[in-house]
Parts: sequence; C-alpha cells; structure tokens
Amino acid sequence: MPESFDPSPASISDGSSTSTASDRGHVFVTVGSTRFDALVQKVLSEPVLDVLRAKGYRTLDVQCGNSDFDASQLSRNGEDRWQRAGDVETSVWRFKPTLKEEYERADLIISHAGSGTIIDVLRLGKPLIVVPNETLMDNHQAELSDALAALGHLMSSSVAGLSKAIETLNTSALVPFPQFDGSRFRELLDEEMGFIHSRDNSSSGR
Repeated sequence: MPESFDPSPASISDGSSTSTASDRGHVFVTVGSTRFDALVQKVLSEPVLDVLRAKGYRTLDVQCGNSDFDASQLSRNGEDRWQRAGDVETSVWRFKPTLKEEYERADLIISHAGSGTIIDVLRLGKPLIVVPNETLMDNHQAELSDALAALGHLMSSSVAGLSKAIETLNTSALVPFPQFDGSRFRELLDEEMGFIHSRDNSSSGR
C-alpha cells in the first residue's frame, strides 16, 4: 500500500461534485460483539481525536461492545450510552440489532478484524481501517487484514499506529472490492497468505 495519503472527508467521492468536508465528516468505529478495550480507549484519546479534527471529521460513533474504557470525559446518556460535545462530537454505545445503517452513514470506518464486519464494509465500498486484536490467542485476524491490505482493499493498523493510519490513509488509492464471489474470495486470501487450495489437491487425485 502506498504510504502518502490524504484521508480528508472532502476527498471521499460519492459521485457528487458538491460534497464538502462540512457534510462528509462522520467516523464509525466498531468492535462487533467482542471486547477490545485497547481500540475503544485509543479512538477516544486526544491524539486520535486531534487527527480526526485536523482531517475534517466532525462526528464519531463508537460501538464498544463489551469493552471497558475510561468514560470520565463522557456524559452518560441512558443505559450503556455516553456522549461528549466538542469539535468531534462523540457518541459511544454498546450494541444495536444491526449496524447496516451505521456503515452506510459513515465516511470512514475503523473496525476490529472480524471477517463478517470486513466483508460487509468492503461490499458497501466504504474506506476501512482494520485494527486486529493482538491479545487474541491466534493470528488469524491479523492474517486476514494484512492479506486484504496487501490487495489494496483496506488499511491494516495496530492500536498504537492508529493515529498515523488515519493521517496517512488515501481513500482514492483503495482498490474497490469486487462483486462478492465466495470461492474467489477464498482463493485470493489463500494466494496472498501462501495456502495451498485443498480443492486443487482433491481434484488432482481424482
């Protein structure tokens, strides 16, 4: 992936020539049904908020799942919901029945590396930064996000590197995700991660 990017909301094309930073400034962060304390805490930190502000993003929604985080800078607004006013207006909540509307509304999505979430977002053509949970026992999430990043469909970042990833993401350089073909998708990932296709092996033995 190239490393010199401009992720300003005004640069994200939706087919309209009239979009500006003022009406294209929403970020959505999701950890799905998991617990990812480090990511939630990071996106609420001043360094990340400063980068979002500098890039023209003005609202931030964080779906925090079962994560624990420091809510001392937020105001409680009902059960399992928090808010904070400011240059980047922030809302934090735990769960909703579906995230489809959240994906559609967002100009930038920051996500854990769950495969279902990644595919849903890419199929909508949304700019995506994936942050694998490095505390998990296996490395499958990192392998998946790195493979798709190598194909140009998204940017993969560590928690520590999130501010830099937001700053350097070039949405116009992202490769559009193809129409979904489950078998082809598996082949692309296998090729990228160096796996041998079991289908090829079985067919050769017929």
